[in-house]
Amino acid sequence: MFNKSSFTRKDVRTVPASGVTITTQPLPDLTTKAAMQAAEAPQPVIPTPAPVAAAPAPENSTSEARLIVGPDVKLKGAEILDCDTLVVEGRVEATMDSRVIRIAEQGSYTGKVSIDIAEIHGIFEGELTARSQLIIHATGRVSGKIRYGKLVIDEGGELSGDINTLNEKPLPQKARSSEAVPALAAVGA
Repeated sequence: MFNKSSFTRKDVRTVPASGVTITTQPLPDLTTKAAMQAAEAPQPVIPTPAPVAAAPAPENSTSEARLIVGPDVKLKGAEILDCDTLVVEGRVEATMDSRVIRIAEQGSYTGKVSIDIAEIHGIFEGELTARSQLIIHATGRVSGKIRYGKLVIDEGGELSGDINTLNEKPLPQKARSSEAVPALAAVGA
């Protein structure tokens, strides 16, 4: 039935100029019915793993917890915790205490946020404490009770409401009243 020599015979050729040895195997003789069925039978596919480059692991190899609220999504009445980065492309009405908030140009956030870094391209309304930095881009609009460590506002960005730095210490009541009155009187004189 089978021509054994067609399955076991190998042709070996050496190309003298390069020293490369090429080994080929001829195709089996498909003249018999059994050989044709064997050739048509599905062969198992054995995946070969791709080589993996060994990359050094970062010192703090913790995964980042990221929440993305998509463009047509509205998240209402939530308390967002343990989220490293919140990306707002839709609308969010919530409270949040975390690391980073990014509000996209079409996004809006209403609520109370205590955060390390706030980057605003869209709209924020409410109470915002940016412990490290508040960045308002040209399309950003921020209003409410705002506290920040450092402030960056691009031309066109808007900031309104009760605004103070976190480092600012209020003047004592006695010093505030005695210093402010002479200064105002001097301006009016």
